[in-house]
Amino acid sequence: MDFLWIDFLGTATWMWLSFLALVFLLLALDLGVLHKKSAEIGMRESFVLSAFYIALGTAFGGWVWFQSGPQAGLEYLTGFVVEKSLAMDNIFVIAMIFSYFAIPRAYQHRVLLYGILGVIVMRGIMIAAGAAIVENYHWVLYIFAGFLVITGIKMLLMADQEYDVSGNPLLKLLRRHLPVTDGLREDRFVVRETDEKTGKLRTYITPLLLALVMVELADLIFAVDSIPAVFAITTDPFIVYTSNIFAILGLRALYFALSALIHRFVYLKYALSVVLIFIGSKIFVADMLGLAKIPPLLSLSVTVGILAAGILGSLWATRNIDRGDAKAPGE
Repeated sequence: MDFLWIDFLGTATWMWLSFLALVFLLLALDLGVLHKKSAEIGMRESFVLSAFYIALGTAFGGWVWFQSGPQAGLEYLTGFVVEKSLAMDNIFVIAMIFSYFAIPRAYQHRVLLYGILGVIVMRGIMIAAGAAIVENYHWVLYIFAGFLVITGIKMLLMADQEYDVSGNPLLKLLRRHLPVTDGLREDRFVVRETDEKTGKLRTYITPLLLALVMVELADLIFAVDSIPAVFAITTDPFIVYTSNIFAILGLRALYFALSALIHRFVYLKYALSVVLIFIGSKIFVADMLGLAKIPPLLSLSVTVGILAAGILGSLWATRNIDRGDAKAPGE
């Protein structure tokens, strides 16, 4: 059993295995016990599950603190907060994807769950590649930082624009080259049906599979922003990966909890833009001040402050919308 104490990407193998075992236990519980059948998740259950995943992710940060020290713990918590916040922005896009394909809420959980299985693998590959690049070419961190600043400014300027699902090139390509059913076939991704032209059985994909592909693509796009954001906080692959995955694990519950309230978060994208600019610029600021890095506690405090201001400001500005006697800012 000595291999359990061998370092893998800078962290003991037993810590990696413990984390992965916990993740797959949670997924098995979700898929095999809580949601065996496709059914709409209620608001109360969504908030309970969201609170559970947030508490679990935070508790894991305490375990990292205990095992690796205060700095590692604070870096994990900062990364977790940033990833969870960017996941909230991802909810806007997912909601538009489900609306475009007219996916009933009863089937949305299935899409999100399989989407997360893909995320666990995809982000693992991206983070491992990023860690190898950063370890051999430390100057790449400055490229990540500059990219975050530019992305934050771009997001700030385009905060009012909506994601165009119909104009996505990949979606057009799939529809052009693959047979797609004219509607959903319950919660199935692929079906065998009779071709009206030939009278023979043919394999078709359903709009549910197209929605899954679009959700995976959306996460890939968001990962291009979120992974450099955590690398700008820490270069420890274990912290980068665990903070990413814990933030994403609760995305399903968070989606169902917040999808009906998306219209209330009118300033969230602006706050996220400022967070990305802050995280990217602090690497350059640290160099100017002659510091190895901005203190983790300061980074966490500023990040939480910006996000809290955006969320609370949004809720205050839209407090009368649901009563129909006020409009959202900018309308």
